[in-house]
Amino acid sequence: MSTSETDFKATDTTPIPLDADLAARTATANALRDLAHAFVNHNASIESIEAMGAWARSAAADYVTAPVRDRMALMRASREMAEREGGDQGIIVSARSGYEDRAVAGKANPTGVDIVPREYGDVIIVDVLFRKAFEGPPGRVHGGMVAAVFDDVTGYIIGRRNTPAFTGELTVRLVAPVPINTQLEFRTWLESEAGRKLFIHAEALADGKVVATCKAIYISVDPSLFAGSSTTA
Repeated sequence: MSTSETDFKATDTTPIPLDADLAARTATANALRDLAHAFVNHNASIESIEAMGAWARSAAADYVTAPVRDRMALMRASREMAEREGGDQGIIVSARSGYEDRAVAGKANPTGVDIVPREYGDVIIVDVLFRKAFEGPPGRVHGGMVAAVFDDVTGYIIGRRNTPAFTGELTVRLVAPVPINTQLEFRTWLESEAGRKLFIHAEALADGKVVATCKAIYISVDPSLFAGSSTTA
């Protein structure tokens, strides 16, 4: 197995198969995500609830004995690997960088939202499904979750440019109720740029109608300041 096909635990130098590791983490994250939504959405018996709580506490106590997963170390290792292989030295968006561990949209993060990028072009289109655990008012998505997804989705523009940048400002307008358990379409594009500032816009649509809009300002940073840089102090 070549080096490019392996991942490394942050506190262990033993290589593990990249595909197998990511597949296992993603499948388990999906199962835990399904469990969370089912827990919120259904009235189980007290016995079932207590049994689940006991299982969760036991599983958590066992899991924390495993080596710590350090995303910064994974990102640095991914960048260094790309540099050794003569690849792009920008942001490394890959499984071995811990990218799918991220909050909001990471496939290997059990607390994430169901987000699937569909089209990459001048306008990036992403399919989003907010399930029951993200409900605010009855039948509607919590506004904070809508803002969090806008923050992640507009970041796809940064990934496409392969230039490190951080969110400096995020303005979200909720035009209409954002429904739960409904397939939504998020669109985002680069509106303009000035110096280090990138002005990125986005909108969310339900059944073809705009239900929320976003204006984000990202600030480009030197790669050496980004968490994934091997030269970070």
